[in-house]
Amino acid sequence: MSSDLLVDLEEDSASARLEQLKLSTLEDQQWPADESTLSKSETDVSQQFDASSPHLPWDHPFYDIARHQIIEVAGDDNFGRKVIVFSACRMPPHYQLDHHKLLMYLKGTLDQYVESDYTLIYFHHGLTSENKPSFSWLRDAYREFDRKYKKNIKALYIVHPTMFIKTLLILFKPFISFKFGRKINYVSYLSELEDVVKCDQLLIPTRVREYDNKLRASVKPTAQSSMSPPRSPPLPDQVFGVPLALLRERDPDDDPVPVVMRDTIGFLSEQGLEIEGLFRRSANVTLVKEVQLRYNSGSTVDFREIEDVHLAAVILKTFLRELPEPLLTYQLYNDIVNFASVDPDGQVTEMKRMVESLPEENYASLRYLITFLAQVSANNEINKMTNPNLAVVFGPNLLWGRDNAMSLSAIGPINNFTRALLDQQHLVFP
Repeated sequence: MSSDLLVDLEEDSASARLEQLKLSTLEDQQWPADESTLSKSETDVSQQFDASSPHLPWDHPFYDIARHQIIEVAGDDNFGRKVIVFSACRMPPHYQLDHHKLLMYLKGTLDQYVESDYTLIYFHHGLTSENKPSFSWLRDAYREFDRKYKKNIKALYIVHPTMFIKTLLILFKPFISFKFGRKINYVSYLSELEDVVKCDQLLIPTRVREYDNKLRASVKPTAQSSMSPPRSPPLPDQVFGVPLALLRERDPDDDPVPVVMRDTIGFLSEQGLEIEGLFRRSANVTLVKEVQLRYNSGSTVDFREIEDVHLAAVILKTFLRELPEPLLTYQLYNDIVNFASVDPDGQVTEMKRMVESLPEENYASLRYLITFLAQVSANNEINKMTNPNLAVVFGPNLLWGRDNAMSLSAIGPINNFTRALLDQQHLVFP
């Protein structure tokens, strides 16, 4: 993985690359015009709309953008930051896509997360002369995203970069701040992303996976083996990524609430309730890995000794996200995604029915978590974490689909259910 794309290059080298790609003038590039006509016709890169799935309705203002699944939200990365995914191969030909509306859709998505630290992953494979936006659109799009969008983006990963994208970024250098440029990283293979986020949770297009396999197959065996080190076998005292029922069996007190949740929530209840932006900040990467290893080795972790509120917050979110089955369970997925269709007068009753149908460990852990989050929200004038803000943070960590991915069309209903659960927690958990 490389992050040196915006370093100063020698004039001769840059000129040679521009000449190689014939980028000496904009006219030579045959960029598509800024104006594009919108068509609702299906293309070979669009996703077929499934009326039974929780996608936007056909008459939604952004339906014609959302149906392509160009932009998706994929939970948190390994450091507790929200992950936004942009897939170039899912963009239809430019004359069938309203690029201004695409920009508004991207802004609307980011608006939900820009107050928190977040990561952007861009899958470049599949960008062709037929679907690439105009140079001026790219320039205006960068300018459109003001400081509030750029401040909390911690990393932009460009997966499968080509000479074209590298040269384009050289051309954009006058527009890109040095600080933002340092956040941009090249990723040659999907396996390199594992250091940042678990690829299983990403909605990686099939075309991107196939292209990655082709690249890996072209690499010499010795080099290829170094790209994908074997995963370590589970440790005897593994805590992260272990079913709640098994964790309860191991607990000497038969406590249904896992020790990680007890430790983190206990510490945060004492020292985190008045911390502004609680759950919105990332933590030191090395410390996160060290704490996980200590838990997985059966060691005791005392956050009072570490004295890092944001570390405890990230560990809590990471634990929830790494459960083999989400806390709210796959069984409740459809009910939760369709919760908005329940009559408002019956929503509390329906929420009680759903949570009471959970396994005992899940119910106890969910109640423990929601009760704590109610305390966080009660201090929102200081910590700024209202129920809607907490729902955006925790929704994707409480429920996801069986394929581990989180589609943007489902994340809204999941967050709304989480908010309702927080709003009515005193009635749902008497």
